[in-house]
Amino acid sequence: MRGIGKEAVAIAAKRQKYVEKAYELFSSRNIESVSLKDVADETGLGISMLYRYFANKPTLVVEAATWKWEQFQEENRKRRQGADVEGMTAAQDFEFYLDSFLVLYRDYKDLLRFNQFFNVYVQSEKIDAGTLQPYQGMIGRFRERFHTIYRKAEEDRTIRTDEPEEKMFSKTLHLMLAVVTRYAVGLVYIPENGFDPEEELLFQKNMLLGEYRG
Repeated sequence: MRGIGKEAVAIAAKRQKYVEKAYELFSSRNIESVSLKDVADETGLGISMLYRYFANKPTLVVEAATWKWEQFQEENRKRRQGADVEGMTAAQDFEFYLDSFLVLYRDYKDLLRFNQFFNVYVQSEKIDAGTLQPYQGMIGRFRERFHTIYRKAEEDRTIRTDEPEEKMFSKTLHLMLAVVTRYAVGLVYIPENGFDPEEELLFQKNMLLGEYRG
């Protein structure tokens, strides 16, 4: 039994090595330009072993995306633990939620670059819902977090609930994610004397807060 346990650990470690190396290559070069052979060569583990764990490139791409977003969600979980989220008003909790996008920009620019490549790849390759299920399940946890904020707002009225929850979630998610991605990949106007991207991101966040405060 001990031997079986060690073997399982070794298999998991090799599988994870492929995932991490794939993510590194995908986020730095873009997904389309990286082949499974590139990933296998970079790990030093070989292509035949890679195919034991991943049937095709989309499954590896989805697992790399899921793994990295879960890392970010774990950081957010630790932030919540230290912030007494349960004692916050809905407005304070909503601000904490919006701040998570600033953390994403500050600490996970590579993930924002990767996510832009990922969205293009998923659409161009027409990846089926079954393959995407692990990723969609992980993203669903963002939706669950917002649901808690909205329900709290229905009780304390510190943020508006006259807009449907799904619409509010979609609007705030897409606006914040789009703007932090744009800054992360450098698709911004740069004034002659430079600028402070975090100051501009904070301005965006505060506009949303002002729009929804009760």
